[in-house]
Amino acid sequence: MTLIAILVGVVLALATLIDAFEVVLLPRPVRRRLRLNRYFFKCTWAAWVWCADLWPSGRRREDFIGVFGPLSMVMLFALWAASLIVGFGLMQWGLQGLVPDSGSVGLVDQIIVSGDAFFTLGYGDNVPHHSLARLLVIVEAGTGFGFIALTIGYLPVLYQHFTRRDLQLIEFSARAGTPPTAAALLGWHMHGTSAALERWLRDWEIWASDLVESQAVYPMLAFYRSQHEGHSWLGSLAVVLDVCTLLIAGADDVRRLQATATFCALRRVLDEASESLRVAPARQVSTRLLDPEALRLVTPTIRRILPDWRDDEPALEAIRRLRRTYEPRLEGLAAYLLLQLPEWINPEEAAGERFGRDAVVRQLTDHHPD
Repeated sequence: MTLIAILVGVVLALATLIDAFEVVLLPRPVRRRLRLNRYFFKCTWAAWVWCADLWPSGRRREDFIGVFGPLSMVMLFALWAASLIVGFGLMQWGLQGLVPDSGSVGLVDQIIVSGDAFFTLGYGDNVPHHSLARLLVIVEAGTGFGFIALTIGYLPVLYQHFTRRDLQLIEFSARAGTPPTAAALLGWHMHGTSAALERWLRDWEIWASDLVESQAVYPMLAFYRSQHEGHSWLGSLAVVLDVCTLLIAGADDVRRLQATATFCALRRVLDEASESLRVAPARQVSTRLLDPEALRLVTPTIRRILPDWRDDEPALEAIRRLRRTYEPRLEGLAAYLLLQLPEWINPEEAAGERFGRDAVVRQLTDHHPD
């Protein structure tokens, strides 16, 4: 029994330390399926979604879902600490049966003593008499001190990645509208030049490249809701993918180069997010349909930017083929994360009218206190 307790304690402590090392310190994705934090997020997110389904749709439900990201990290740190305390407690309890004259302390009391050593409280109510047990206390105290230090240093890095992800959404919300659509985004750029649109797409290529790294190393960032109401990182990614799809399918060879690079970078974000969260693509794509009527409405806007843009049958077929490469993963992630995907066009708002004087004044003054 004592050997089993020691073995279980060693396995529990080592598994926790490896999991914490991979999450906090290892700057590369871990593809192994058997991970403590993976099962933690899978179980806690499933429970959180079940509770969220009890709420009616609205702002309170979104606020409740938005709490999960930060709270889950606190719960993960608590789980790691509890696992280490129990693991070292089992080892200390098991040593009592192997080492003579080491005293006799119950398992629960030994776990409490382990917590004392882990947080370096120094009560000294139960001092081990054998050198091996004392060495184990020293190791646990050092582990607890290092664990607390790593936890304090980890959170600022995580929030730095979150801030970089959401920083791009500030200017995006003004250009793409709320809710964002590809038509509104193109409507903003139709008053400029095609070169300006290419520079903007270049910025999103850089944003996507940074998000690929963040999503691979910190997959829990996907649970962090954006602070901009009506927007999300996944919805913004969908809109930019839609714009790139239109440009690739109907533009000439020169104008589609930057759109192609941005499209590849954004699609890689979807692949990395789906892989890190173990989310399967949606089997049936039933939303965000680009019907001929929506394409007819957006065509004049695109031709203000790219006069040679085509909407013939080969272009339509190219649009359908490109969408099939990202829509399943997009809808799979949206369903898993409870995020709303934007449509291609907002039927209640014409892109050309959105930037008229009265429309702009109304947009800037509505819901703003005098």
